[in-house]
Amino acid sequence: MKPFINEAIDKALNDYLNSKDKPEGVLYNSFLVVVIRMLVSIYNELDIINPYKMNNEDTFDINLMKYGAKKEKIDSFKRLLDGFYIIEKRNSTSLKREENIYFIEVQKALIDLFNLKRFNYGVSNEEAKEFFDLLYTPGTSNALRLSYNYLNASDVYEVAEYYKSETEKNQPGEEKKEKELLGFDIYKLFNVSISDLSKMNPDEIKLLNSNIYKKLNISETSINKDFLLKEKFKELTKPQKTVTSGNGYVDILLVMSIIVTVIMSIVVISTIIF
Repeated sequence: MKPFINEAIDKALNDYLNSKDKPEGVLYNSFLVVVIRMLVSIYNELDIINPYKMNNEDTFDINLMKYGAKKEKIDSFKRLLDGFYIIEKRNSTSLKREENIYFIEVQKALIDLFNLKRFNYGVSNEEAKEFFDLLYTPGTSNALRLSYNYLNASDVYEVAEYYKSETEKNQPGEEKKEKELLGFDIYKLFNVSISDLSKMNPDEIKLLNSNIYKKLNISETSINKDFLLKEKFKELTKPQKTVTSGNGYVDILLVMSIIVTVIMSIVVISTIIF
């Protein structure tokens, strides 16, 4: 059976699905699986797993480009991960271990993807900490990732330094404002796409949010405005009930009786008026 995209990504996704219920296990903390965990941290699990289950590479690429990455960047990332896996396979059957230069390069590519999300959409401190801890650095909380970094990196601080420099590069002086986004489903109600949001700065997003609250008759100063927003969304997207019995013949009789009732009402009213 043909692998999904390439051998490395196919194995990584398969291993991720087979090990996610054992978070302390070796497989869940192996490099390929941690790469998938980093992608899930940047995007979300559905963005990464659904294209695999549907065997749709185009959807996978589109999902990875949603924060502003170019197609060339995604293609490069896929090649880097495949390069890593090819060398690892050679090392598994060789007495002399070959240095795997892709170990660092794959992580740098993931940092670039994470920073696109940070700079174009904003991320919380918790999201930044979660992503950084998954990187192979001397500061990681996981012993397996820590030892693997010392085994594979010629400079164990290289990834941490790259993360730090790339994060600071686009934030000279004053810290960049983060975009305070509502749920994407809310924006969808007002025909605002993810692409539209990516082109807006934090102040424009704030103004858009204010207008949405106003249109939904919700006060922005309300303590429970998030709850009210969710309730309003449920109300607006609630399926309309239809008058039906579930039986086609009975439904026809029901409609006919309503029509007859309306006609009789009109006759009675006409009589009274005239």
